[in-house]
Amino acid sequence: MTRGKRTQAAELEVRLLREGITESRHQAQAVVCDSRGRVLSVAGNSETATFFRSALKPFQALGVTTTGTLERYNLTDRDLAIICGSHKGTIEQVRQVFNILWRADIDPSALQCPIPEDKRSSLQHNCSGKHAGMLAICQQRHWPLNTYLQRNHPVQQLIFGKVADLLRMPAEEFISAHDDCGAPTYLMQLGQMATLYALLASGTNLDMERIVRAMTHHPVMVAGEGEFDTELMQLTQGELVSKAGAEGIQCIGRIGEGMGLAIKVMDGAKRAKYAVAIHLLRQMGWITPSVAETLAETFMALGNFKRLEVIGELSML
Repeated sequence: MTRGKRTQAAELEVRLLREGITESRHQAQAVVCDSRGRVLSVAGNSETATFFRSALKPFQALGVTTTGTLERYNLTDRDLAIICGSHKGTIEQVRQVFNILWRADIDPSALQCPIPEDKRSSLQHNCSGKHAGMLAICQQRHWPLNTYLQRNHPVQQLIFGKVADLLRMPAEEFISAHDDCGAPTYLMQLGQMATLYALLASGTNLDMERIVRAMTHHPVMVAGEGEFDTELMQLTQGELVSKAGAEGIQCIGRIGEGMGLAIKVMDGAKRAKYAVAIHLLRQMGWITPSVAETLAETFMALGNFKRLEVIGELSML
């Protein structure tokens, strides 16, 4: 990531208002970068480091698109979308994950993501698509299936290498930790996350272009009806690619323009990151006022008596 003369500005504040009176506050940081890693605008500090969490999934999916795994097992864009997704465990979504494993001749018991509470199968875990994709790579490459989540496993080293190449940094410099699903996630600066989404949306790489197409053409596989990522991609009709992560992470790329936005709500509040995203997308002109209003009705109006508002804006560099 290229450091500008100034990569720090005032943070954003998200307020929960109860009948117009402030009840709670959340602090948030955000950065916009281009595909060359240049910081274009910022709120907070572009070098704030945090875990990428599930916003990493489109880049973990590069292991599937670059190894011939899709072609070997005749996987479709719907399969690729669920590999990138954090799904709700609906019947439709679970069947899509099962389809990946069935085509690769892998028993579902090979999944090492947890069984969600009150569920019966790891297939219903919101990260099962990502895990199925990793297992399919292992099957195609004749790598061990039972250790695929270990950091030194070839499939994880493959993914490390893909992300490192995109950021033009040595893979050994990555700091990783296990996500809640058991797979490694990476500690990164917000500017690096924004750069990756700028690259994802730039249209200059065929493998990433296919990932974007899969996510935007099948947004229900990425999250689910009523979820922010799905609603945003449906409403913008292929103009934005969006992926949430836990603990207040939200990343969005503007397709064809090589610009990426990364958001971190410092206390991890899920409700606040969506409010920040709507506020900033409207500020930057990435969504129309009508789309912003539609999203705000769902994600900023929290009932008859509560709503969210965002104070502050991105500072241009």
